[in-house]
Amino acid sequence: MSFQQGLSGLNAASKNLDVIGNNVANTNTVGFKQSQAQFADVFANSLSGSGGNQAGIGVKVADIAQQFSQGSITASNNSLDVAINGSGFYRLSDQGVISYSRNGQFHPDKDGYIVSSTGLRLTGYSANATGQITAGSPTDLRISSADLPPQATTLVSTVLNLDSRETAPLPAPFDFTDPTTYHSFASMPIHDSLGNSSTVSTYFVKTAANTWDVFASSEGVLLNGGAAFGPLTFLSNGSLDPAGISTFPVTKTVTTGATDPMVFDLDFTGTTQFGSSFGVNTLTEDGYASGRLIGFDIGPDGMLQGSYSSGKFLTLGQVVLANFANPQGLQLRGNNTWAESTTSGAPLVGAPQSGGLGILQSGAVEDSNVELTSELVNMITAQRVYQANAQTIKTQDQLLQTLVNLR
Repeated sequence: MSFQQGLSGLNAASKNLDVIGNNVANTNTVGFKQSQAQFADVFANSLSGSGGNQAGIGVKVADIAQQFSQGSITASNNSLDVAINGSGFYRLSDQGVISYSRNGQFHPDKDGYIVSSTGLRLTGYSANATGQITAGSPTDLRISSADLPPQATTLVSTVLNLDSRETAPLPAPFDFTDPTTYHSFASMPIHDSLGNSSTVSTYFVKTAANTWDVFASSEGVLLNGGAAFGPLTFLSNGSLDPAGISTFPVTKTVTTGATDPMVFDLDFTGTTQFGSSFGVNTLTEDGYASGRLIGFDIGPDGMLQGSYSSGKFLTLGQVVLANFANPQGLQLRGNNTWAESTTSGAPLVGAPQSGGLGILQSGAVEDSNVELTSELVNMITAQRVYQANAQTIKTQDQLLQTLVNLR
């Protein structure tokens, strides 16, 4: 008689309870992936090589396999909390030692690096000073607290409508201090190379049918030597004449210590002349003042965007994800991390939304994929299996006792 089967059953049931208990304990662990105990029966070969009539000698734990199914996504109040919706792992660095995780709870450390709760640095592609992502190997992502440098205005674009019902010519020559000498005006902000803001006012004077002169002033001084820019000419359908000029170069004297003179273009492309009131439809410039970093966000494609007090945004880097041919072959390292192994295959690193990788959701975390109800039912089953195996040992003991007592 043998106690082997019952003993192996007890060991297997005990290991199964360990796995279930670990799953239950990590029900609230962000990014945790539940495990499953997988079993195999055990046979011993006979001397003749045939084991067809053997009952077997028990059971063994063949593998404890993690289940990489998607966990639920829950919103959070931290902009650097990021959830992966789909395949992939975050790539984390500990002084060059790489590990992988699904836990997207990040925050900046004292040096500006984006780190996990255990201090591992999130990696990705870096960006240059203009916000362009630079190709190369992933590096530790860092949020720079430096001010965004100003940019001088080189182009002011405006789309407006000039009222075709205005009469021409006006009785007096143009004088920007006298509203009766022009038909309409619009103000446009500009910035010099130091980020100082000023205003350019443009004045529109109808000189003939479908023809308008443009004047400009800044800080009480007429630009272009007081001469008109233009003219703007229109077709009979109210659109700008493509054979005419719609963009005018402007030179402005600067007294703030910035680059002098300041040169930029006034672009009126898209402006119309309809029989309706004057109005400015759009107004944009490419210059801006310096700005202080006031916030940051991570987009679905992993782009780390910094927002500045000047109202501008700058790309600071891009989060990368890694995937594996066999995720179940990853080596567990604790703290919600895994390491590459020979059975997992080499990591396939890329930007989110590329190569089958998932997308990112900022301000959210991926919950544990443990189904608590199922685990509690599995716990009851494992307990009954343990009791049944203990019963087989008890029965074997009673049979052995009967044999010992034979006379």
